[in-house]
Amino acid sequence: MRSDIRRRVAGWLAGWLLLQMGGAMAQDASGDVWDQVEHKYADADGVKIHYAALGQGPLVVMIHGFPDFWYSWRKQMRALADAGYRAAAVDLRGYNLSDKPKGVDNYKMPLLVGDIAAVVKAEKVERAVIVGHDWGGSVAWNVAMRRPDVTELLIICNLPHPAGIAREIATNPQQKKNSEYAFNFQKPDAHQTISLERLTQWVTDPAARQRYLDAFKQSDVEAMLNYYKANYPQPDAPPPPADFTFPKVKVPVLMFHGLEDQALLPGALNGTWQWVEKDLTIMTIPGASHFVQQDAPDMVSHTMIDWLSRRKK
Repeated sequence: MRSDIRRRVAGWLAGWLLLQMGGAMAQDASGDVWDQVEHKYADADGVKIHYAALGQGPLVVMIHGFPDFWYSWRKQMRALADAGYRAAAVDLRGYNLSDKPKGVDNYKMPLLVGDIAAVVKAEKVERAVIVGHDWGGSVAWNVAMRRPDVTELLIICNLPHPAGIAREIATNPQQKKNSEYAFNFQKPDAHQTISLERLTQWVTDPAARQRYLDAFKQSDVEAMLNYYKANYPQPDAPPPPADFTFPKVKVPVLMFHGLEDQALLPGALNGTWQWVEKDLTIMTIPGASHFVQQDAPDMVSHTMIDWLSRRKK
């Protein structure tokens, strides 16, 4: 009888271990999208734009910032795919697997907007939810303003409206001081002072950091800084004239802002309601820094999906 009990216990333990291992493997498989995404390309007037896609359903185009690549959105991509959306995370031109045209003029905002419109077109739909962080946020704002025909809804992570940023740089001494790094990036040879390892220092996950380093080895640091040279306010730029107007965003907007962000202070959020026509939701997140989608991934993902679900047609 004792041997029978031992066999039963051994069998139960073996089954339990297999169950735990299987659960862990499933958790790993669902937790990291690296090996699960489709790698696709869009043609933006001859410039090849790479994007990674996951899931099926309404299209959500996600745009990273500096220094980053499509993998920045890994947590949100999984959550969106599980919620019935198709998440397409873009490599901006100059980064990772996208083309890297030479010259500052190739990084002006109208071309960046065209890249995102090309991704929407490549997915064979007319409109998409546009999501952006940092420079990707700036591109997302401009897609909504310049291409309302392709913009279903707008979600922004730590990138106040361009008018708010310009105002704060011109009138807020602390913001101007905190933007010194961006002014330095505008210098002609700034890319020669930046190492790839330095660009990965903000990545806290060691496994992800290696993937970032590999992506940056395939990127062009000079192209990364061309975003600042082509589009960022100059250090001596005056505030926008009182009668200067941006095209108003014609769709609902959701904004996340990590309050520990030292590059873009929250004062730039003030007045955002002036530049949008429909409902505006601003979620400030204490304890989260500039990379809010990675610092508070669950809060960002769950809020994003809830907000989207309330606006389904």
